Amino acid sequence: MSRSAGNALRLTVYVGESDSWHHRPLYSEIVHRAHAAGLAGASVFRGVEGFGASSLVHTARLLSLGEDLPVAVVIVDAAERVRAFLPELDGLVGDGLVTLDECEVVRPGPRAGGAPAAGNGRGTEGAK
Repeated sequence: MSRSAGNALRLTVYVGESDSWHHRPLYSEIVHRAHAAGLAGASVFRGVEGFGASSLVHTARLLSLGEDLPVAVVIVDAAERVRAFLPELDGLVGDGLVTLDECEVVRPGPRAGGAPAAGNGRGTEGAK
């Protein structure tokens, strides 16, 4: 049976795939800063279609426009840890969008047969 591990805050940063910071992909810079800050984890999701501040629709279906697809960096941790990380985004996310959502972390119970659920052992400990 799943059990609640408590409330958390989800930080999502929406940027373009071609956005960069000092010759490094911006999404990668955000992930590495989150890691250095000791946050519970960060994941990058590449969109297949979207538009943002430019109002230009980027899509993977058209070769000429598929170069700058939308990317979302998602971080979930305890609210105070996520809020402490926000200044790291200052100056990084120009035309991007940053959102915060309250969420509940749920830890799955053991798998059928008693084997523990797979994972890296880290999970979202910081979200407690």
